[in-house]
Amino acid sequence: MERPTRVYPIPARAEAIRRMTWLALVLLVWAGIIFARIVKLQVISHEKYAALAARQQRRLVTLPAPRGSLWDRNGQPLAMSAPVDSVFVNPLRLPDIQIAADILAPILSLDRAETFEKLQNALDNERGFLWIKRKISRTESERLRSLRLEWIEFQTESQRYYPKGSLAAHVLGAVDHEEKGNAGIEMALEKDLHGRAGIARLLTDVQRRGIESETSSEPVAGQDLTLTIDERIQFAAERDLKDAVEAHRCTSGSVVVMDPQTGEVLALASYPAFDPSKPPEPWMDGTERFNHAVSVPFEPGSVFKVITLAAALETTALTPETPINCGGGILRLPGRVIHEAKNGYGSLTMSQVLEKSSNIGAIQIGMKVGRENLLEYVKRFGFGTQSGLPLPAESGGVVRPIKRWGTTSLASIAMGHEVSATTVQLAQAVSVVANGGLLIKPRLVLRRARGGKPVADRSANPPKRALKAETAIAMRRMMERVVLHGTGSKARLDGWTSGGKTGSAQIFDLASKRYTHKYNASFMGFAPVTNPAIAVVVTLNGAAEFGGKLAAPVFRSVAMEALRVLDTPKDLPEQPEGEAKESIEAEENIEDDLAIAGLGAGASVLEDGVEDGPRVPNFRGKSMRAVVEEAAALGLPVLFDGSGTARVQAPVPGSVLRPGERIRVEFKR
Repeated sequence: MERPTRVYPIPARAEAIRRMTWLALVLLVWAGIIFARIVKLQVISHEKYAALAARQQRRLVTLPAPRGSLWDRNGQPLAMSAPVDSVFVNPLRLPDIQIAADILAPILSLDRAETFEKLQNALDNERGFLWIKRKISRTESERLRSLRLEWIEFQTESQRYYPKGSLAAHVLGAVDHEEKGNAGIEMALEKDLHGRAGIARLLTDVQRRGIESETSSEPVAGQDLTLTIDERIQFAAERDLKDAVEAHRCTSGSVVVMDPQTGEVLALASYPAFDPSKPPEPWMDGTERFNHAVSVPFEPGSVFKVITLAAALETTALTPETPINCGGGILRLPGRVIHEAKNGYGSLTMSQVLEKSSNIGAIQIGMKVGRENLLEYVKRFGFGTQSGLPLPAESGGVVRPIKRWGTTSLASIAMGHEVSATTVQLAQAVSVVANGGLLIKPRLVLRRARGGKPVADRSANPPKRALKAETAIAMRRMMERVVLHGTGSKARLDGWTSGGKTGSAQIFDLASKRYTHKYNASFMGFAPVTNPAIAVVVTLNGAAEFGGKLAAPVFRSVAMEALRVLDTPKDLPEQPEGEAKESIEAEENIEDDLAIAGLGAGASVLEDGVEDGPRVPNFRGKSMRAVVEEAAALGLPVLFDGSGTARVQAPVPGSVLRPGERIRVEFKR
């Protein structure tokens, strides 16, 4: 049977077509929207969304540059950096902040409540990064890594170490938590030590784990600096300075040991000391970080008489043997009266003025030099300007222009008052005498290197002529007599000759505007006398006694240790310690007796008051062999300096050679 064909009515068919049309239109619009979106994403906003994707998938990672190391002159490490781990988390990804605090706090030795509070605050503020602890120990790092928890993350940082503890702390300085220098050389040469960080691009997965990396710029390591410091001499200087300050209840002190020929600083000690690897304690007032050797100027006192007498030798007709009227110990000036610290003297030679440290004698000599000449030589010796050491907060001291001098300023400056200087400046000044008259800039950096390759150092300064060579030799001889027969007898060395000058400047109280009974006790000197290998300056601030008693023994101890370390040949026969002590004490007693008569120790006096002794021959222009033969024939002790022909000698020809004195002859080609 044939099935009948079903025929829809015309209205139903039209409705079906209409619905299909609308559906097609909707699909077409939907496809258009999708296409438009694709066009927008892939074409119009491609760069924007590509950048967003890159930010999510790629990270720029800073590659820290290794900080340069600091070494002593013999290659001993003084400061170096090593990589360490720091711990951080993303608080937004933590499964449970209470559990996180429970895990992190005990392993990292943190307070659990404080750790939880930090995590909660970061979570409340929707912070995606939080340091938990920076620069952790290796043990802490290993314990955390063994947990294998994805939410505990690490970043490698650099930790500064000071292998010698507090040794040379005021020279080295310290760094902050970002390893930027905040004191000493670490701060002054931050740019050289810090280097330049590099950058790497890191591709990460959805959990921000690294997949691959690409270095955009390599890090440039900081410079490794070899300092002029010798750790052995530095140790001796710090040890002896600490003992002296504490034994004599001083407030502070400093010691500088320098090679007078090159300006290289072999030791620079300041007390009180600090540990550069530890942050300041809350109870500390910060004074322990003051570098007293370079940053704290003081009135130098009688050590300044060296400058006064050197200026006199070059600008007046005075000689070491010229008699100076010392007025019996009293000098009346406009508005003030000057007294000697101890005995009054009638007449002293200029050399004896230095031996006895006569204030009135120095003033009389300063009057002959005059204001302009004295100021000129004060500046020639480097006072009033910074030495140029690469250390922060260096003081240049105070040297006032003549227009600001008072009526008696010339007298004050001649004996070391109304000026201020640092221990480093005094070391620079005494080196002028020790090296034959040249002002040499002190140095702290011996060599520079980066990645094992030398780096040129263009910071050298040529020396300047401050004194004539013959003036320097004459001053050396007079400063040796200070040690042999004068106020510096406690600075005498075993096995080496030495010269120097004591200083005891009363400290001025700004509050009461008067001088106190506390002193800046100091001693500056050199050894050996003929060809000095070291210059040493000792300063004890707030001392109750004079420099000859307190500072000179520190000079003796430090200088002998430095000469032994440097293997400097001895120029004197050694005496047993007991005999040497008895000899010094006997000489001090003789000096006290002779001081009453106004004569220096070592002078032989006849009944008519005329000094007796052999006359010094004229060696000038003769060869070294001829000088040796003539001196041997006459039985005269001679010290030789240089080679070639004799050019300068001290004492001068025709003068009386006193007992214990030696003739020094400088040879030049």
